Amino acid sequence: MLVRAVMAGAAVVAVSLTASGSANALSNCIKGDRKAPYSVGWANIYSVPTWMKQTEGTITAEVDELKKAGLVKDLMITDAQGNAQTQIQQIQSMIDANLDAIIVEAGSSTALDRVISDACAKGIAVVNFDSLVDTNNLTAKINTDSNEWGSSAAKWLIEKLGGKGKIIVMNGPAGISVSDDRRKGAQPVLDANPDIKIITETNTEYNVAPAQEAMTSLLFANPEIDGILSLGGALSAGSVLAFDRQGREQVPITGENARQFLELWKEKGLKSWATMQPNWLGALSVYAAVQALEGKDVPAFVKVPLPVIDDSNIDGYLAKAGDFPADGYIYSPYDKALFDKLLAQ
Repeated sequence: MLVRAVMAGAAVVAVSLTASGSANALSNCIKGDRKAPYSVGWANIYSVPTWMKQTEGTITAEVDELKKAGLVKDLMITDAQGNAQTQIQQIQSMIDANLDAIIVEAGSSTALDRVISDACAKGIAVVNFDSLVDTNNLTAKINTDSNEWGSSAAKWLIEKLGGKGKIIVMNGPAGISVSDDRRKGAQPVLDANPDIKIITETNTEYNVAPAQEAMTSLLFANPEIDGILSLGGALSAGSVLAFDRQGREQVPITGENARQFLELWKEKGLKSWATMQPNWLGALSVYAAVQALEGKDVPAFVKVPLPVIDDSNIDGYLAKAGDFPADGYIYSPYDKALFDKLLAQ
């Protein structure tokens, strides 16, 4: 597995981190009285999307390395199955079990604020990645810039269409911060280009099948479509498949590093642009939590740069496709040096 190979190269985590405990807590929430090996929890909102499964793989691989170093003793994983109230209860259970660190993929930007603040108040390292909460009563938030994601995608599509045309916007689930923020980032760009007309937009899970079904319905209702502002990789793959199934000519489309989308892009000669939400944000979150527990100064927000995938470098991504699931995401390699650089911001 690619994750294993990468993490094997990052085994020096064990060398750089000591199991001496947190003598002086520098990061938020850390009280300095917790000792290695630590108990870690991952409170996931749902595990069905392949992106989440791959992310779990990076988390478990990182935990395995930290176990070897004597820094982590166990990992608890919960799945709220899309229900924010269930996620609150699961996080509360982690607090009651007095875990040392909780990693959160949030199902709501607001509903989790109180329980996360409670965890922080009890000296638990809380790191939130990808889908973020509003509260800052936690150790760290780790993410790419979702607003920049949406803005860059909209700019590319508008430029490709020459500043005018009818488009469909494909969003992820409503109420999920990473989805909402991408859409918010696109709006100022769309507002500045009044000749770009949004025919309609849709919200679906980050999975190919529901995205294809949604786009199929939209194709029947809209005979004229000039472009697709897709704000997720599986959404883009679903859209391309729907166009293909209906015999419609493909139009310029934005997307993400989903393997199926990148392969369709190359196979069909699409006019496309994409970026990447790295699955290893999960592994970085575990690493950051342990660093904080070990007394290191972890920044309150860790910004991970967004890469651009276009015709100039798509072949490099596809060359690694065999290392990833057919319905997965081709993400960039990661190691301790990268994590340390990101945490040093």
